[in-house]
Amino acid sequence: MSTRPLGFGDAAAVGVPRCWLVTADGCLTATVRALWAADGDPEGQRTASSRPMDWRVFDNGRAVLEQFFLDPPDLLLVSAALPDMSGVSLIQLVKGENVYRQVATLLALNAPDVAGVDWQGVEVDDFMVLPAAPVSAEGAGCMPLPPPLSTELAARIELALTRAGRALDASPLTKLPGNTSIIKFIQGLIDRRMDFALAYADLDNFKAFNDKYGFSRGDEVLMLTARLIATTAREVRGQPAFVGHVGGDDFVFVTPVDEAEDACRRVVGAFDAIVPGFYDADDRERGAIVAHDRQGQVRTFPLMAVSIAVVCNRPGDGLSLAHYGEASYRASQVKKLAKDRTGSCYVFDRRQA
Repeated sequence: MSTRPLGFGDAAAVGVPRCWLVTADGCLTATVRALWAADGDPEGQRTASSRPMDWRVFDNGRAVLEQFFLDPPDLLLVSAALPDMSGVSLIQLVKGENVYRQVATLLALNAPDVAGVDWQGVEVDDFMVLPAAPVSAEGAGCMPLPPPLSTELAARIELALTRAGRALDASPLTKLPGNTSIIKFIQGLIDRRMDFALAYADLDNFKAFNDKYGFSRGDEVLMLTARLIATTAREVRGQPAFVGHVGGDDFVFVTPVDEAEDACRRVVGAFDAIVPGFYDADDRERGAIVAHDRQGQVRTFPLMAVSIAVVCNRPGDGLSLAHYGEASYRASQVKKLAKDRTGSCYVFDRRQA
């Protein structure tokens, strides 16, 4: 089984959707190639109804999992039958991580298999019923699906991407869930009287860095912060990961109460180890940059640090948050204490100790 994805489509184009086809079905691959690869049809032209897309092809689920969490695509088109796992299992593994639920997913399956899918339980965005594999006149290999079915497949892929875009309140930069999803998730935990720790993280001296080095390098720092928080949250035991991007340099993540301090410690350690590399050598050696503050005055700013404020919900111990607004307010108060300290740090709400 191949672990290196083949590709076709418009990989060089800017802003095109990144789509992964996961299948061992040569006919499905031929159909997608005919729709989106310039060399996929006799005329060498893309189907008129399809916009540019960058496709990668995997023939097994394990290869997808090895790469997905490092650089997730915008859409997964998955065959129900894969050599090493079911397509449903692969989708559940991906969608089970809250961080990646915004990825659009389509399940391709044969008509007899439709009744066997738990459609209320599986987190697919759409599905496509495929006919028996059409075989070429010479009997060698598969032919693409005929136009009515191939047109339907293209339309379903377009619709899934569009639907995901409408529903997504995520940050366009980090792709992490935004405020609507954050509020809904936290309020859901509170309503179910679940124990959890809510950590608010933001970056100190980020504006000064952004002003001196520019938005592009600033965006790189935000992307790094999102990745290291997401990676830390995914590795925490006890519950699925949740990480959100409130906006700007503000992030949230949720952990079990007894895992919160270790998670914060790891985020702080990883951030402090990596962030100095974003500075030029002279600023890095000085341990600070010279820039204008919000009042336009020239000041010296230390290297960026991360401040984390943590509030806990523990109904069993009589320490319950009434609603998300209370959690947000308490975190904002604790964050002031964290920002009064020098360097990266984390602070817990003492009123809940």
